Amino acid sequence: MSPTASSAQLDADGRLRHLLTLDGLPRATLEALLMRAQAILDGDQPAAPLAGIAVCTLFFEPSTRTRLSFQRATQRLGADVLGFDASTSSTTKGETALDTFRNIEAMGVRGFVVRHSVDGAVAALAQAAAPGTALLNAGDGRSAHPTQGLLDMLTLRQTKGTDFSGLRVAIVGDVKHSRVARSDLQALRTLGAGEIRVCGPVALLPDEATLAGCTVSHDLDAALEGVDAVMMLRLQRERMEEGLVGSLEDYHRDYGLDARRLRLAAPDAVVLHPGPMNRGVEIADDVADGPQSQVLRQVHNGVAVRMAALEALLA
Repeated sequence: MSPTASSAQLDADGRLRHLLTLDGLPRATLEALLMRAQAILDGDQPAAPLAGIAVCTLFFEPSTRTRLSFQRATQRLGADVLGFDASTSSTTKGETALDTFRNIEAMGVRGFVVRHSVDGAVAALAQAAAPGTALLNAGDGRSAHPTQGLLDMLTLRQTKGTDFSGLRVAIVGDVKHSRVARSDLQALRTLGAGEIRVCGPVALLPDEATLAGCTVSHDLDAALEGVDAVMMLRLQRERMEEGLVGSLEDYHRDYGLDARRLRLAAPDAVVLHPGPMNRGVEIADDVADGPQSQVLRQVHNGVAVRMAALEALLA
């Protein structure tokens, strides 16, 4: 994410105006969002703080968890929710994302939750937003997915404590094309994680700048040795068509997490996955449904994290 996007999300007083990326987000701001989300989970929720405010879920890509989680969060805050389906919108007639955004903004909508396939698309819309309009990035290209990064950090805090200095985390799979991985890496660095290991095929690992401070490996067994948390990433099957990986069977053999491999991690290690999962490819059923899996807790935490973000931007 560009420095422009990082700086554009804070106003002159350091308060959140938009949430576009975790890159460059002050640690205090990140931790405040996590603490607020935990407080919401613990029952601290004022009645309808966003009553009378309209929020549009402006998704130009398919989504299940993120879209519904944001809609649920917005409803619980008392806001009016406007859904947007690109497949039935005027974008099919050639209208640009910017024109779509401006027209909906002209209806009096103050909050936009945006997902787009193009890197930097949400930041570009934020630059065009009127004063008082807030944008929240629900995933753009391979750049960022800040609320997923936040809910992953909240899940780690709940299971491993708030001090990350001794935490050993392995991120496994298609890191190169993953906006989730980028947001997780940014958050783990900001929160002072003790050791970050990244593992995947050479063709699916990003540039050195993205991996700064990480231990990089192509041997999953070695990467899992003694870690406290394992973040598995979805294998994007289009990478097979591009020739970046071989067969699904080969990928599972080399980089799939099963019960045998999980035993290489610390005994109390937790497993995370942003979904959707390719069962039998990057993760086996006995791990996805096993006692160390935090996948459904991540989904549960997502509602509270998105409530905290919307509240910070719009309340």
